[in-house]
Parts: sequence; structure tokens; C-alpha cells
Amino acid sequence: MNLRESWILFALGSAFFAGLTALFGKIGVAGINSNLATFIRTIVILGVTAAILSLRDEWRAPSTIEPKTWLFLALSGVATGLSWLCYYRALQLGAVSKVAPIDKLSVVFAILLGALFVGESLSWPVAIGGGLIVAGSIVMIAF
Repeated sequence: MNLRESWILFALGSAFFAGLTALFGKIGVAGINSNLATFIRTIVILGVTAAILSLRDEWRAPSTIEPKTWLFLALSGVATGLSWLCYYRALQLGAVSKVAPIDKLSVVFAILLGALFVGESLSWPVAIGGGLIVAGSIVMIAF
């Protein structure tokens, strides 16, 4: 398996950095409005992403991108922004050990939305895994 091309490696990286996001966000949002904290985070993300695009020479002319791609990336951006605004406010109000498990219910929503809207199969292993995520979240926030 080529590690540079492995979706598993990138998924684990995503999980690790999401864990750091929760920790750093909890510390960073103390003493500042959660919406302003989200705005600052967004500016940093823009800078990091622009640097990566530049270093890898991956920029494209906007006119070469299909309208459908623009639409769905814009909708994804709106959803991401709303998610981050909610997430930072939740971190400001609650313990990171309670907020993060609820946030990870996004996996369950993604499974259901993938099955409903893009025809992904809902197999028994996927359903059981999703159920375990729900159960784990409940256990972590209830006690």
C-alpha cells in the first residue's frame, strides 16, 4: 500500500488533527467571542491552504471549475461554517470531553445522508458501527 495515497492515512490524520482542534479550540475560545474565534480560525485555514496550493503548484483558474462543483463546494462551505460556529460556541459552554463526542455524531449523519442522497450502501457493519458511535456518545455525555 502506498502510504502517500492511502485514504486510511489521511482519515487518521483527519481524526488526529480534529482532536487537536478540540483541545486548541477549547483553550483558544476562552475569553473571546466564539464567532470571532471562528473567524480567526478561518483566516488561518485560508492562509495554510493557500500556502499548500502554492507550494504544490495546484492553483486553477476559477473559470475551469464546473458550476455544479462551485455550487456544492459553496454549500459545503456554508455547512462547515455553521458547524464551526456551533462547535466553538459549544466548546465555550461545555467540556471538551462532552462536546467532542457529540460532534462525532457527524459520522452517523454522514452515513445516513450518504445512503439517502448519493446511494451509498447501508450494510450491517456500517449500521452497527454507526449505532456504536451513537451509544458511545451517549455513554460519554451521560456520565
